[in-house]
Amino acid sequence: MCYSAQIQADYHVYRRLWGVEAVSLEQFVQLYWSPDKSRAARTPRALDAAFARGDSETERRIAARIRELAAAREAELQQELFRQSRRVADAERALQTRVTKKAQEDLRIGSGKVGQLRARLADLHRSTPNAQDSRIYPGWYAPVMIQRDGVRSLVPMRYQCRPPAVPAGFDRKFPGTYNARRDSLDGFWKPLFGYRHAVIVADAFYENVARHDAEHRPLREGESPENLVLEFRPRDRRPMLVACLYAHWKRGDEELWSFAAITDEPPPEVAAAGHDRCIVPIRAENLDAWLNPDPHDPAAQYAILDDRDRPYYEHSLAA
Repeated sequence: MCYSAQIQADYHVYRRLWGVEAVSLEQFVQLYWSPDKSRAARTPRALDAAFARGDSETERRIAARIRELAAAREAELQQELFRQSRRVADAERALQTRVTKKAQEDLRIGSGKVGQLRARLADLHRSTPNAQDSRIYPGWYAPVMIQRDGVRSLVPMRYQCRPPAVPAGFDRKFPGTYNARRDSLDGFWKPLFGYRHAVIVADAFYENVARHDAEHRPLREGESPENLVLEFRPRDRRPMLVACLYAHWKRGDEELWSFAAITDEPPPEVAAAGHDRCIVPIRAENLDAWLNPDPHDPAAQYAILDDRDRPYYEHSLAA
């Protein structure tokens, strides 16, 4: 279902390599200034870093906002680190006097949280980029290519699609709508298929796979299923133009741009690794046709999905 992907998050690259003419900076402003602070935090770090290289006043304004949010996040982490460190110290003092279950649990849990918080603070101050900086997950925001007003544009959208004619509570009822199954395009996704097509550029995708499925065996007696996270990456390392659908949802002053990746039956090497779905990367020569669908010719849209790019996917355990 592509629960996570390593994407091309730097909007400068979309301009240089993929013919994007317009970057919707005002929508990025709305994203980073959202009252929902968690929304602003759910952007890949590589996207945040790209604004530091921007030339316009709006880009510099967004970069300053990102620094402001990072400072607020650091303050929250420092406060929680102080609280958990005090919890550990209190538990250690209590255990010197008397061993109790509560003190033991406070020491165990508090010590674990102190380690996690220190790691998060270190990561917040990290200046060297890594592959994790470009990963997105359901609920995160990513730069998405669409055709708008005759111009190839880049718009920030949430990776979990909310169709336009549903209530806001739809997200909780249908949390899996980051995955648009090909066999549902003329059913559940009919209001968007042929009308609202998009593309994200990805270098790899990640899937949850049961160990026994990856090892091609049934569960042993008494064995509980064990989850593995596998990374799938094209052997030739070419970026993938992932076919997506998107929606613009609006109620009063509230609006949401969101998208879902189209998935289909897996190629043999993905199935052999234990997973039953795969994203659909379209060919570069079909990009214009995909982004400019004719709603009266669904066969042409299916033909693009069938004439997909077919790299060989190598897989490994995700870091």
